[in-house]
Amino acid sequence: MTSSVLTGDVRQTLDHFRRSVDQLFENFYGFPAETGRAQIGPGSQWMFTPAVETAWGDSSLQMRVVLPGVTQDSVKVTVQNNQLVIEGERKAPDSFDKNAFTQLAYGKFYATVTLQAGLDLDKLTCRLRDGILDIQIPMSEKMKPRQIQIQSGEQRRSISA
Repeated sequence: MTSSVLTGDVRQTLDHFRRSVDQLFENFYGFPAETGRAQIGPGSQWMFTPAVETAWGDSSLQMRVVLPGVTQDSVKVTVQNNQLVIEGERKAPDSFDKNAFTQLAYGKFYATVTLQAGLDLDKLTCRLRDGILDIQIPMSEKMKPRQIQIQSGEQRRSISA
């Protein structure tokens, strides 16, 4: 789980760097930079990965996806083959022109998180509020920690030789 979170941080940093370089070439030469990634729609809207935080609680897995400026209608959450998929689109404000500078990514976004076995996916809940998508997945009863009682036994005597 930790490796997937660190991989997400590296991916997010590289995505930000790529967008900055693409924006530099677009502004300098007047056309989108060719990076080998497919363009989505007209112009230079590239797919990006939003920041995802995960934390284990006593009875559930909590996740937060940072999506400022995204409406409920612009995001879709699905579960398939123990993969949580978050996808959608963040549109640039109408007042932005092609020479605007921003540190936010606009366009289509996509993120996947591999889920561990033992989560109750039928009770998954999502709430989008103030640009934060909160996802909560309860643990199944089998996955919850339980106290194991230790029984005391008769003390054994040492045998001297």
